[in-house]
Amino acid sequence: MTGPSTRDDTVAGGSSQAERAAALLRSNRRRRSVRRWVAIGTIPLTLAALFFVGKLLSMYAFAHQAITAYVVDDFAGSEASARGQDFLNWFEPYKAPFNIGTALGGAEQLPDARAQLEEALDLATGLEVCAVRINLALVVERMGDAARADGDGAGAAALYGEALTITVETPEECRSDEAQQQSPDPQRDMADSLDGTADRLKQKQQKEQEQQPQPQPGEKEQPSEDKLKGLQDKLEQGTQERDQQQGDDPGGSGTEKPW
Repeated sequence: MTGPSTRDDTVAGGSSQAERAAALLRSNRRRRSVRRWVAIGTIPLTLAALFFVGKLLSMYAFAHQAITAYVVDDFAGSEASARGQDFLNWFEPYKAPFNIGTALGGAEQLPDARAQLEEALDLATGLEVCAVRINLALVVERMGDAARADGDGAGAAALYGEALTITVETPEECRSDEAQQQSPDPQRDMADSLDGTADRLKQKQQKEQEQQPQPQPGEKEQPSEDKLKGLQDKLEQGTQERDQQQGDDPGGSGTEKPW
């Protein structure tokens, strides 16, 4: 009686082990399939993370190169590095036009510098606007210096007025310690720079306005030949002074160098 029963138990035990083995194989296949699809699904996230890190590192590299080149008066190199920040600039979008404008300002390409800094001002938020406003005011002031050197006193006075407005409208928060900590040039005090720029611009604007002739009502005096010659000499002298300022004094007439 025991023989048949033992065989049945053996057969039953073997069948149970085969089923467990088959179930284990199916489970392993499912786990491998899940791991494979998880790996496939994370590829875009992995690539995005790598791109994010690479972009962040490249931004720091371009910014460092732009600053280093600017310090040694390599304005072309500074501009080129700053333009490298402009591609897919999601993190601090104001910095590319800010650095480009600052480099162009150092190279005396003042209208282009102003356009870039005005773009940076539109993109800047919070305390980011502080350095942008300071540099924008300095560039416009230098444009006024150039107009004055060319004999355009009225144009110079107007530009000094614009630069003064930019300076005066700078938020009061830009005089705080927190703003100073974010300054691109820690050696320069933002509050002192704002005060000094405002005082200098007021003096320049007043001087140009005082030098403008006041025509009498209804008077239409024709300029004499001597006056025309004097005007021509003044324009030539102004051009020479401007060239000398650009060659010998990068700031020109006491104007600070953009940061």
